[in-house]
Amino acid sequence: MIKKILMAAGLAVALASSQAADKALVGAFDVGPGGLQGNFNPLAATAGFTWLSKYYEPLIAYDQTLDGLVGVLAQSYGVSPDQLTYTFKLADAKWHDGRPFSAKDVRFTLGLAANSKSGSVFAARLENLEKVELPNDKTVVLRLRKPTASFLDTLSKIMMLPEHSLGGIAVQDLPKNAYWSSQPVGTGPFKWGRYVTDQYVELQAFEGYRGGAPAVPRLINRFFANSAAAVAALRAGEIQFSYVEANDVATFAGNKDFRVIEGDSYVVNYLGFNQLTPLWKDGRVRQAVMHAINRDAIIKSLYNGAAKPAHCVYTAARLQPKELNPYAYDPDKARKLLAEAGWDKINGKKPITVLTYYNNPLATNTLAAIQAMLAQVGIQIVPRAVDTPTYNATVMGSNPKPDDFAMVYAGLQNGPDASNINIGLNAKQVPPAGTNIMRVDMPAVTDALDKALAEPDPARREREFANVCRATNAELPWATLWVAKRYGVASAKLDRFVWLPAPGGGPYADEAQKWSWK
Repeated sequence: MIKKILMAAGLAVALASSQAADKALVGAFDVGPGGLQGNFNPLAATAGFTWLSKYYEPLIAYDQTLDGLVGVLAQSYGVSPDQLTYTFKLADAKWHDGRPFSAKDVRFTLGLAANSKSGSVFAARLENLEKVELPNDKTVVLRLRKPTASFLDTLSKIMMLPEHSLGGIAVQDLPKNAYWSSQPVGTGPFKWGRYVTDQYVELQAFEGYRGGAPAVPRLINRFFANSAAAVAALRAGEIQFSYVEANDVATFAGNKDFRVIEGDSYVVNYLGFNQLTPLWKDGRVRQAVMHAINRDAIIKSLYNGAAKPAHCVYTAARLQPKELNPYAYDPDKARKLLAEAGWDKINGKKPITVLTYYNNPLATNTLAAIQAMLAQVGIQIVPRAVDTPTYNATVMGSNPKPDDFAMVYAGLQNGPDASNINIGLNAKQVPPAGTNIMRVDMPAVTDALDKALAEPDPARREREFANVCRATNAELPWATLWVAKRYGVASAKLDRFVWLPAPGGGPYADEAQKWSWK
């Protein structure tokens, strides 16, 4: 333990000294939900895009309002009236090794993304991609078998990869290849520097970036075991940015040395019911879990009011019909439902493991409260917090052991595009094709999602997504809990720094090459 403390202290001093010498910008970009230390393959990423997009880039990304998509490696793009043909005019970009970015790289990347053997979580989402045509080196035409409402949103998450660097590696060898953490080549404003295992990743300014050379010479992403450690480093001046928990905001509010960034997370926190176990087959058991949890009390006491209850998988008011069941706190009703379902015979008092990747004090306290509430109605749970790579390996495995994650406490982004939620609930998205980690196979939910995704008319599509809300509220593939606000804190010394609380599920146009010091 003493050795680890001394190493951490030495790291902080070394980074601080180096930072002072060349004005490097150091942040805890992966602290909190979705931290991806140790996993740098963008094909396998379900979060962490805030950092990955500094050295990789997609064709398109959301703008800084999250209201629309803008070109990144695509200079412009267009969609045919029947929504079957997408044409992209590519930007004049270069890879970090000086080679030109071309249409062939797009075709290569989409081929890898559509192949689950590469470790890709996009395979099922690209099933309607029929052809990739290359009229010339700077034009890509994508043709779909049928209209797919989520297609552009999916493309916003797929980072382009260089064929000349990866083409010689067998597809099945890509998922755990050393390439991703040793010599990756991208097109972003910063290029790979080095990775010090479990400590930090260092990127260097890419002088040949088409948007102009970055204003800071280096960008460093430090890893922390939890957000509390990152907050301490932020207050000490060791880092200039970090995600923070709601109960940490008061530490920085009103302090002129820091800027607090607040916004909706779009992430529904939920208790997931692993459908591979017999525990949750009876819908009355799932309903009992909802009625047993006093969500309002947890939001008030632990989230300081910075959250709102989630009655389905969506948070946008336009997607939530008025007739949703609120599953009000009612422990007596929960006990009655469990008795009717025969809970004593289904499980009795056997403890149920709740797996989570949330390793912060807020999550610990939240799960403790849920544990006490469920115990009052006869459901015994035991929280088990692990790091993100361990969590992903457990829930995404090809031969999962249901008892290892009979239940999870997690979150999934449901915006800015309503189709985002499809990957976690559609029966066609079960791993390895997608990230339906709870192996949900509920026809009413899948049918509602399929109809919404296939609807080309935007107004009708929203009505179909409202039906998805109805279906998830009735079927309860998850015990939807709440949607919290999300916070980041940046040093007041930073200039033109952009961070959005919401997009854990995708990159956005933050123009990192302009980040600088005042």
